[in-house]
Amino acid sequence: MKIDAVFSGGGVKAYAFLGALEEIYGANLTIKRVAGTSAGAILASFLAAGYSLIEIERHLKYLNLKKLLDPPRLVSIIPGSKWIFLYFQMGLYRGKKLESWIEHILAEKGIHTFGDLKSDDLKVVASDLTLGRLVVIPDDLERLYGMKPETFSVAKAVRMSAGFPFFFMPDRIYGKRGTVSIIVDGGLLSNFPLWIFDQNKANSKTLKRPVLGVKLSESVEQTQPKKIKHALDLFLALFATMKQAHDARYISKDHERHIIFIPVHEVEAIDFNLSHKTIEELKKKGKYYARNFLKSWPH
Repeated sequence: MKIDAVFSGGGVKAYAFLGALEEIYGANLTIKRVAGTSAGAILASFLAAGYSLIEIERHLKYLNLKKLLDPPRLVSIIPGSKWIFLYFQMGLYRGKKLESWIEHILAEKGIHTFGDLKSDDLKVVASDLTLGRLVVIPDDLERLYGMKPETFSVAKAVRMSAGFPFFFMPDRIYGKRGTVSIIVDGGLLSNFPLWIFDQNKANSKTLKRPVLGVKLSESVEQTQPKKIKHALDLFLALFATMKQAHDARYISKDHERHIIFIPVHEVEAIDFNLSHKTIEELKKKGKYYARNFLKSWPH
């Protein structure tokens, strides 16, 4: 059966998606259109490019996550200068290596811009801080920025969506009338864009296709209270609340029947020091929750 799939953000926790995908394909489900935020956008782009699960795992299995971190060169000479870059450049890492890695993998399938993909096959969510609004790429590119979607880099869009605030330096889009938009992680405004395929209401055939969501957390009602003891806890709790607010309003009881919830508490989203053992545990967790969900999915 053909379905559309939506993947949440979650940073390195996204290895759990691999286990979930194994069960999804094992249930004879074929993913046609994909959407995602942050880490979910990275996976979605690989699926839209035509990668099989085996091929995706091959790219990720021996990936050294720390090599995707690229602080400015001056930091290696003057370690304390990272705080200067954090203040003026608004991030610790440039994110260029992450974008290059995504670009290289997509290029192997001949995917460079959204013009290389079939229409509506991939939707990526980012946050425009300058305009103060959520952005769906490629849908909003021409209307908001006067840019042609077919010439916009898929890797750049995904890198924008994965730009965790203060961790990666924000990217920029030069829009209409010379304005410069600061773009950060889509999770800031919608970490789980399950709503995204509701926009195309003109296509009745598309509406009949089931939408399956995969979310790296428990359901809204099962969310655990946060312990806030200092300023860092406050910031993380604030960011987490902002990520959940938009999606919590959209996800009703009916929607929850179409979401695989994979609670991952033991790993931080930006822990780039994951061991192979932890990665395998994440995959097993994704597989476990997906298998239990798909046994009774009312698609």
